[in-house]
Amino acid sequence: MFNRPFDSQTKLLIRQETEAKLHIQQRIKENKLKLVWSYILDYENSFNPFIEKREAISLWKNEAFVAIQETEELIKEAIMLMELGIKSKDALHLASALSARADYFITTDISFLKKTEGIKNIGCINPVNFLYILEEYGI
Repeated sequence: MFNRPFDSQTKLLIRQETEAKLHIQQRIKENKLKLVWSYILDYENSFNPFIEKREAISLWKNEAFVAIQETEELIKEAIMLMELGIKSKDALHLASALSARADYFITTDISFLKKTEGIKNIGCINPVNFLYILEEYGI
């Protein structure tokens, strides 16, 4: 989701997801929402070939409520998530969010969202749809 503003904005859905993501990030800066950061975010971002994108994304670590590190339990959780057909890195992201007891996991990955529909401990949701939740709670 951090990369969405850097994607081509020619498609309406991508523009909507970008606007939603920016709105969510503003609420994080206002301390109305809490951001969970994880070691897997650091790892993936380290491979970003664009320095300016990599640096812009890295700054969000400073806004995080908590930074999740790798643990044996987290790896076990990720392996169980992979049994649902979730890719390994995505499973690590979700396991990190579960470890932090996050209420929501926000992503633009439609395939991922379909695979996580049955997970009960966290709401996996698109950023545009998450705005409806924020509206409901007046955030």
